[in-house]
Amino acid sequence: MKNIRNKRVLVTGGAGFIGSHLVDSLVSEGVRHVVVVDNFFLGKEENLALAKGRIKLYRDDASDWGTMSAIIKTEKIDVIFNLATIALNYSFFNPYTAYMVNVNLADTMLRLLKENMYETLIHVSSSEAYGTALYSPMDEGHPLNPTTPYAAGKAAADLMIQSFYNMEPLDISIIRPFNNYGPRQNISGNLAAIIPATARRLQNREMPIIEGDGLQTRDFIYVSDTVRGLLLAYEKEQSRRKVINLGTGIELPINDLIGGICKHYGYRGKIDKQPARPADVKRLCAASELAKEILGFTSEVSFEEGLKSTLNWYEGRYSE
Repeated sequence: MKNIRNKRVLVTGGAGFIGSHLVDSLVSEGVRHVVVVDNFFLGKEENLALAKGRIKLYRDDASDWGTMSAIIKTEKIDVIFNLATIALNYSFFNPYTAYMVNVNLADTMLRLLKENMYETLIHVSSSEAYGTALYSPMDEGHPLNPTTPYAAGKAAADLMIQSFYNMEPLDISIIRPFNNYGPRQNISGNLAAIIPATARRLQNREMPIIEGDGLQTRDFIYVSDTVRGLLLAYEKEQSRRKVINLGTGIELPINDLIGGICKHYGYRGKIDKQPARPADVKRLCAASELAKEILGFTSEVSFEEGLKSTLNWYEGRYSE
C-alpha cells in the first residue's frame, strides 16, 4: 500500500466541487505538499477557504502542456489527481469545447507521465461515459454509449488512457464516480446541477423543475465518499491500469429526488414540468463490486443524511 502523506500532490480542478473536497482531505491528512491548478471556469476561491495558506494555487489551464510542465517541475510533483473538466450542461452551449476539454486534459496528463515528469495519475472519469443503462447495476464492462459531447469526451479520454497503459506499465488508475452531490456543488446559472439548482429555486420561492417524466434514475454518491474512494485508489496499487466505479448501487428516480428536496423546504406547491432534456440519460446505477474488492470501498453516507447536510449547507447561499 502506498502512503500519500509523503508525496507532493497536484489536483487539477482543485477549486471545483469535488476537487476542493479532495484538497481539504489531502491537507487534513498531512500530505507533504498540495498544489491546485484551476482556471476558475466553475471553481471558486471560497471553496479553498479551509485549505488557505496550506496549498499552492495556480490560476491556469491544466490542459496546457507548457503550463503543466513548468508547474510540475517547479513543485516537484509526484502524484496528479485529474478532476479538471467542464459541466455536462455546457454540451448544450458549446458542444465542441465540452468534448475537447476532457480529451485535451487526458492528452496532457499522459504526455507528462510518459516523459517521467511525475509518478502516478489518478484520472477521474464519469458515469456519463456509459450512457443509459443497458443492464443494471452497471459494471465496468458495460458498453460506453455517451449521449452528450461532455460524456463522449469523458469516454474518449478513458479510452485514450487505457490504450496507453495497455501498451506499457504506466502508473494510472481510472476512477468512474456516479452522480456526486454535496456542499459546494455549483448552484448558479444554466450549468448548475439538479440538487443545488432546485435548492436555489425553492429558496427564491420559485417552482422546482422536472425535465421529462421524472422517471429517469441516478445513483447519487455523497462527495466525501467519492474523495475517500479517490484516496484509496492511490493507496491500493491493485487499482493500477483498471477502471473502477464509485457509486452506491441505489437507483433514485428524479421525481423522488425533487420530492425529497421539496419536503426539506416544506414546499407543497406545483412542479414546473418541462420537456425532457435532449440526450438525457434514462438510467444510471453503479455496480461497485470491483471497488469493494480492490479498494475496500463501500459508500458510507446514506442519501437521506447526505441530502440533509447538503441542503443545510445551501441554506441562505446564492439566493436572489
